[in-house]
Amino acid sequence: MKNILVLCTGNSCRSQIAHGFLASMTAGKAIVYSAGVEIHGVNLKTIGTMKEIDIDISDHTSNNITEYLGIDFDYVITVCDNAKERCPYFPTKAVKLHYNFPDPAKSTGTEEEINEQFRAVRSLIKDYCEQFVNDYGI
Repeated sequence: MKNILVLCTGNSCRSQIAHGFLASMTAGKAIVYSAGVEIHGVNLKTIGTMKEIDIDISDHTSNNITEYLGIDFDYVITVCDNAKERCPYFPTKAVKLHYNFPDPAKSTGTEEEINEQFRAVRSLIKDYCEQFVNDYGI
């Protein structure tokens, strides 16, 4: 069983989306965690965006990275530049990966335009997660 940590700034959008996808894609093969270098709470639009594709993350919580310092991670994936720069040192053998996804929480426009921006980021993260799972055989 692999331990995967997805890390973002506030653990409200991007890391939650990746957590949802990775948990779904690796069911039974990995334990997926997500955290932030800060705690912003899980964004309700993130929950709704994932629910549209039948992935329920409504029970996810926003966690601070310090809660997981004792876990021996196999993979640590940062999904924004800020988290990569602020990520604490992990004394593990973890493979560290990074991709800077746009922050859907900063979307502007009409309600539908904002929803479309969330969906676009969701699609980018889904593609990344599928590639990760394939590349690492999880």
